[in-house]
Amino acid sequence: MKQEARVRILFLAANPTDTDPLRLDKECRTIEERLLGAPFRDRFELVSRWALRVQDIQAALLRCRPEIVHFSGHGGTDGSIALENSSGGTQAATTEALVTLFQLLKETVRCVVLNACHSDVQARALSQHLDCVVGMSTSIGDEAAIAFSSAFYQALACGECVDAAFRFGQNQI
Repeated sequence: MKQEARVRILFLAANPTDTDPLRLDKECRTIEERLLGAPFRDRFELVSRWALRVQDIQAALLRCRPEIVHFSGHGGTDGSIALENSSGGTQAATTEALVTLFQLLKETVRCVVLNACHSDVQARALSQHLDCVVGMSTSIGDEAAIAFSSAFYQALACGECVDAAFRFGQNQI
């Protein structure tokens, strides 16, 4: 019997030491629980990378070849997302750098979720090259970010389309 291809979700997390602590571990665990508890759980695979540095993104995307990329962490009002430098402090990933990278991966990456404050700037830029991008237009607290993610992925694993999953995520907040 032929096994159906699985949708690989790459959960990327960064919480630099000079930023407020986030419950990224709780968010990843909650996503995994929602996927595992859903009817189509076998269609999804969750892979995670932690303490993400700028130089780690490209390698993670090339090795994992995900269809969905989920970034969880801090976003800046300038449209950057906060990654870690070699000493654990903040190093910003600019919109331009991410757009350039995702243009190279547009044949495999179908959806990007930027679960970070003020990530709508990057989401809009990425949406010019990818099928689906989710970003946050304002600040978002830990509990709301986790609620959105858990409802979004639960809906996907229950057979809903991405647009409906997005609306389930919004509704859960």
